Amino acid sequence: MNKSIVTTGKTIDLAIAAALEQLGLDRDSVSVQVLENARTGFLGIGASPAKVEVSYEVPDEEPPKPAPALTSASRKPKKQAPKLEKPLEMPAEKPAVEQPARKPQAAPKKEAPKKAEAPRKQEAPKKAAPAQKPAQPAKEYAPAEAGSLEETVEVFLKGLLERMGSDAVPHASRKDSDTIYVELTGDDLGVLIGRRGETLDAIQHLANYTINKDSNKRTRISIDAENYRGKREEALQHLATKMAAKAVRYKRNMTLEPMNAYERHVIHAALQSYPDVTTYSTGTEPNRRIVVAYQKGE
Repeated sequence: MNKSIVTTGKTIDLAIAAALEQLGLDRDSVSVQVLENARTGFLGIGASPAKVEVSYEVPDEEPPKPAPALTSASRKPKKQAPKLEKPLEMPAEKPAVEQPARKPQAAPKKEAPKKAEAPRKQEAPKKAAPAQKPAQPAKEYAPAEAGSLEETVEVFLKGLLERMGSDAVPHASRKDSDTIYVELTGDDLGVLIGRRGETLDAIQHLANYTINKDSNKRTRISIDAENYRGKREEALQHLATKMAAKAVRYKRNMTLEPMNAYERHVIHAALQSYPDVTTYSTGTEPNRRIVVAYQKGE
């Protein structure tokens, strides 16, 4: 069952945050529809907050089962035992006849029971130790060619990571003529990835700006760590189909959380051929969002 609440705030983000705090849910568990954008007015006159409607799903409640109807047998009163007018008289007990005492007989000697031999315990067959999986060999990286653009990228990133206090090592390789792929290896790579890849995106942005600022031909630098990009792409594709199904089910638009240009591209591509659904972006960076809109097909 789908329920929704309406909240307001100075901005759309603050209105959504107020709803999430009230419901105790995270952003991926709800869908948002912007009802009104915030207005600043003129000198504070005519200002109005942003208004959003946040929808969420709750399990359907089962209707209470009706009480069983009374049968004719259950309605009949139970028969009561008849009351006795006079108490029953118990017959007098006869005096017991004394019998002559018998001489006690000697108890027969009991033979000591023979000790039964304890059954031998059968030894349980020893379980074979599970075969250990062979350790996967460490991935080998070819060194960058001296004087190449890949070497320039590695030198820049190594210096940047050292200033950030990280011992991670960058390995650059040419993916195609216009793209250089960089994989970071080492410990504590989660710090370099950051919340939803924000730190990794910042490192990638700095690398792209520095490498291309004095170059006539632009080369795209793609940086990854622990296959974060691939895992994030799968999560975004799952989110896209989930929101598209909701849009078709409730016949309403679904607004996603703010995303960068690459993540928005993944959502657009995932829903490109989804029936009865279209996507478009709204807002300005860094709060630009995707709207999954219901559009009934002809």
